Amino acid sequence: MQDILGINCFSHDTSACLLRDGRIVAFVEEERFNRDRHTKRFPDTAIAFCLEQGGVGLNDVDVVAFAHRPGLDFARGALDALRRGSPRRLAVQAYVDANLARKELGFRRRWGYRGKLVHVGHHDAHAAAAFYASPFDEAAVLTLDRGGDFLSTTLQHGRGSRLRELATVRNPDSLGEVYTALTWYLGFEPNADEGKVMGLAPYGQDKLVAELSELVRRTPDGLFQVDFDHFAYQRQAGWLSRRFIARYGPPRVPESELTELHENLAYAVQDLVEEAALHVARSLRQRTGSPNLCLGGGVALNSVMNARLLREAGFEQIFVQPAASDAGNALGAAQWLWHHQLGRPREQAMEHAFWGPEFSTRACEEALERHGLPAEQVADAPAEAARLLADSRIVGWFQGRAEVGPRALGARSILADPRRASMKAVVNARVKRREAFRPFAPSVLHERGPEWFGRYYPNPFMLLVLPVLPERRERIPAVTHVDGSARPQTVTEDSNRPFHRLIAEFERRTGVPVVLNTSFNLRGEPIVLRPDEAIHDFLSSDMDALFLGDLLVRKPWQGERGPS
Repeated sequence: MQDILGINCFSHDTSACLLRDGRIVAFVEEERFNRDRHTKRFPDTAIAFCLEQGGVGLNDVDVVAFAHRPGLDFARGALDALRRGSPRRLAVQAYVDANLARKELGFRRRWGYRGKLVHVGHHDAHAAAAFYASPFDEAAVLTLDRGGDFLSTTLQHGRGSRLRELATVRNPDSLGEVYTALTWYLGFEPNADEGKVMGLAPYGQDKLVAELSELVRRTPDGLFQVDFDHFAYQRQAGWLSRRFIARYGPPRVPESELTELHENLAYAVQDLVEEAALHVARSLRQRTGSPNLCLGGGVALNSVMNARLLREAGFEQIFVQPAASDAGNALGAAQWLWHHQLGRPREQAMEHAFWGPEFSTRACEEALERHGLPAEQVADAPAEAARLLADSRIVGWFQGRAEVGPRALGARSILADPRRASMKAVVNARVKRREAFRPFAPSVLHERGPEWFGRYYPNPFMLLVLPVLPERRERIPAVTHVDGSARPQTVTEDSNRPFHRLIAEFERRTGVPVVLNTSFNLRGEPIVLRPDEAIHDFLSSDMDALFLGDLLVRKPWQGERGPS
């Protein structure tokens, strides 16, 4: 038996993962424990959970793998900073490496760790998490993010237990940085709210596409270069240059009205990144000849882009690991070491994302007692939840081991009736407390998916956007976006039996094999982890019912909510 502990502490979305003989034992983000969204804190609690789940102490672990290589950011970044005459960037690069060294030293001291420690490149970890978790024995592997180890993009070829790097794009040329810069301009939080820009984009028109396309030049070698005249991030001097501000006006004040300009800029930057990524992915297809594509890095959470890559870049199959952002690098560092460096064969494809903590019935009862809430134990929680949803009630669904990654996949979910057109507004305003334009995802029975979504492709981790079939849009308006698309989660009985049964029972009652599924959290929070957090959000919102396992808590109904 050989245990490898993977740790991501490079910057944000810190996390830990334990592999045993190459198979996942536990994998979780630190933010779920400390309740700090996209946390940069060292993942001590995540590490403790992984070790507890594996029944080992840290010094019983054979190797600890960190998802960064000391010195690379400074060595590469310092040369770029000197070339650009940017002392501020030079100082930042020095701080990044010094901070990583402090984190590692602190880790050894706090934990008394005396064992072996290895370092895996940031993008090598992204690529490993994308490829080794996939069902493919051979695949083209594309990683895209803001940056790590001073790379923003890598093109790799995976075969068996090996990954081979074919090409790279160094920072500051970065599609992730470009998208994040526009996220900031549009009044959202950089490195956190890029998904809001993706959701806003369909409200816009193509009026700014041509001029915004000038910001990134697609090069003949299948890569890209950023036009830095419009940006300031490369100098650590903010996000956008005076030239950009002069052209488009001052950035939107957060929470202020969204105008046609904002919608059109969101549309244009989404198109810009899609077209640049397509250019790179087509090049990767030619370089590898592979029909299979694996995606990693934070930009791979852009599910609209992912669908276009599958549809237009020449690939037949795609895999995107559910924690594709930096959180996934804890998994990737451990897998890179096990497979690529040690040459061990692959035995496990990632078929589900439920690798976090779970809580016993007694733990749920104790949490309810602390809040003074009565609960009833139901014989068939999925069937009872389906009955409530069919009556257009909003249900908190807390079951089993928590998901890893930013998408709720039926373990920590808020569920609602997709048939009611106004349900989107109700859940956005009265439950999630978030912007009205933001869409909700449908969870659909995999076996019914082709009957409801065009260009159907299995999507268990909710990372592809597909068109809702025109004849079905009126049946599920609450999960059909303004452009007729949706980001479905395809649910199989093998991956999540209780959730599959819930949707099947909802179909039996309504004829619709789809439920509205959104993450169990309120605005600004990470997804809930513990029963107490689920209860807090239930009491702080207009959810009607809460299931903690087979314990059901109800609120008195405030009027009727039948389908409109």
